[in-house]
Amino acid sequence: MKRHFEYLANSRPFHPNLRNLAMTITITAFERSPDGGKGLARDMRVRWALEEAGQPYEVRLVSFRAMKEPAHLALHPFGQIPTYEEGDLALFETGAIVFHIAERHAGLLPVDANARARAVTWMFAAVNTVEPPILELGTARLEGDKLWNKERLPLVKERIRNRLDQLSTYLGDADWLDGAFSAADLMMVSVLLRLNPSGILDEHPNLAAYVARGESRPAYKRAFDAQLAVYARKR
Repeated sequence: MKRHFEYLANSRPFHPNLRNLAMTITITAFERSPDGGKGLARDMRVRWALEEAGQPYEVRLVSFRAMKEPAHLALHPFGQIPTYEEGDLALFETGAIVFHIAERHAGLLPVDANARARAVTWMFAAVNTVEPPILELGTARLEGDKLWNKERLPLVKERIRNRLDQLSTYLGDADWLDGAFSAADLMMVSVLLRLNPSGILDEHPNLAAYVARGESRPAYKRAFDAQLAVYARKR
């Protein structure tokens, strides 16, 4: 049985009993994802967390136009995806959403208080320390026609390599960042996946293997297939 249900914004879900379910989790995703179904859109992180936690969910697909309309802006003030709704609770920002899921459901955060705190620290590190230069690389490529970009691009890559050197040293030959797989690894793998087209990640075999371990998890595969199915239908 499918664990999630997807439907267009303002349309009825195709499952006849969904409206009768109490506290159904609903997230939003692109109606037409700009990543071409590669699993890079940020709803992927939330899908993955929900799959790891074994929680069913609905997905409301929104167009770029709908993302800027009042109904969506009431959920996400910056007009982006994903959002998370459960009863009277509405959240945005993937880090906050994944943290909420991890706190409410077993399997994504350690039970030990200190280990739990370390996992949360690494969640923040993924989005605040490792991801910014990676996102900057994407921006630099989009601005490849700018005269100053030839000087900028090597600097951006240097910052990424510096972060990867540090992360690689910390990870060493461990499977995961701190003991068992946690939300910290979910967030870090999601961030590092953005480097696949660049080839930079392959400069650190232990990090490339780390990402591959994340991609091989059954929950990741279910989330990826669900997101890819949306792209396939909307092409």
